[in-house]
Amino acid sequence: MPTNWKRSPEELHKIYLANTEAFYKTAGRGLAPQLDGFVRGCALSMWSRSGGITQNHVDAYNVLFSKGGTSPKWLLWQLTEEVCKVGDFMPPIFFWDLAEADAKRKTDTSRVFIRMMTNILLYLAAVDDDVTFDEAAYITDCTTRLTAICDSSRVKAGKPALNAADYVTSGEPSFKDKHPAQPGTSAPKQDAPPEAQPPQKTTEELLAELNDLVGLDEVKKDVNSLINLIKVRKLRQENGLPVTPMSLHLVFMGNPGTGKTTVARLLAQLYAGIGVLSKGQLVEVDRSGLVAGYVGQTALKTRETIQNALGGVLFIDEAYSLAMGGENDFGREAIDTILKAMEDHRDDLVVIVAGYDGPMETFLTSNPGLESRFNKYFYFPDYTGEQLYTIFQNQCQKNGYTLSQESEEKAKALFHHLYETRDENFGNGRAVRNLFEDMVMRQSDRVAAMEAPTKDDLMTFLPEDFEDAQ
Repeated sequence: MPTNWKRSPEELHKIYLANTEAFYKTAGRGLAPQLDGFVRGCALSMWSRSGGITQNHVDAYNVLFSKGGTSPKWLLWQLTEEVCKVGDFMPPIFFWDLAEADAKRKTDTSRVFIRMMTNILLYLAAVDDDVTFDEAAYITDCTTRLTAICDSSRVKAGKPALNAADYVTSGEPSFKDKHPAQPGTSAPKQDAPPEAQPPQKTTEELLAELNDLVGLDEVKKDVNSLINLIKVRKLRQENGLPVTPMSLHLVFMGNPGTGKTTVARLLAQLYAGIGVLSKGQLVEVDRSGLVAGYVGQTALKTRETIQNALGGVLFIDEAYSLAMGGENDFGREAIDTILKAMEDHRDDLVVIVAGYDGPMETFLTSNPGLESRFNKYFYFPDYTGEQLYTIFQNQCQKNGYTLSQESEEKAKALFHHLYETRDENFGNGRAVRNLFEDMVMRQSDRVAAMEAPTKDDLMTFLPEDFEDAQ
């Protein structure tokens, strides 16, 4: 047993692999994606109880992938923001399945999981060279709750997990206690790092994914027509036939949460799939990711963002904000830099500008170069009440939740009301996601108060979980 739990990110990655590999020998590799996500969630929740969030935490978080995949490249501000959002520990749904299988087969795979989690969490708690009392209490709570499930299922006893309290080295108060969130504040938006190159999918698979999206009938039709146009254009070129000039740059108009970023990400991959772009990544930014505060710095910042987007799509959200500051505003410099890049890299860069209808129309008429380069418009309507309910159902299914019959009726009525009473601040899909997250929190508070919650209790939303939903 080590006396010093702190390890470098590289060592931590090896330790994580060794621990998970030992677990997979008994449980199989089918749980790998769920396990990675669960460990990352536990890490965030535990670190909220540490004395502070440091670069060591960021480095540790970026290596938590059992398959050794590309690191997400999180930044310190991003991790700090996520740590502020997390709630208390809840046993994962798959653990109940493990315990039930163990009880039938007289095996102890679920108890192996507990020992593995305790070991990994202790290493993660020590990444800043300290293990606080609150971090140890979190690990103990995890172990206790998981063990209770094993005991209730009468899983074969195995070696006990380590006692996290034996490794406390610091009495620092938790991060949330030291830095309570202020009402109405949030972490500032920073440059968005380029996304990892998406897995290769066929054009047919990507179009099927697009067509499976809720609503957006006209957008789907426009995207399919655009792809067909590009395919035929390439065939004409290959056969020595003349082709008319065309721009692949697009304008997305619509309210927040209407699927603009999702469609942009699929388009980036579709463009790559048919050979228009070399990579197919999406780099999403807003004004803060392009404009600097000093003369001459905006062009440098914008060019760096463009460099990250080469071979893919540069998606500029709320693009109209670049032209709202007057003649001397640095946003104008960003626009000029983008227009030049669109010309210099016209064969391997696509720019999509997005925002509300009215401001976007004003933005596009603010510069002759914008009008000439952006001549294709996609309109994203608000989701109807029925579509909002479908999005909510998809969120529940994806995350392992179900609705009681009373909850179904309440959800349908709620989303119909949200649509009928919407205003210019209506969040569409974002409103659904926010409501779902709030319900998960309320359901977790309710279930955590139960003495012995069942698997159904963990999965089911009841009418009271909608309390205060607007």
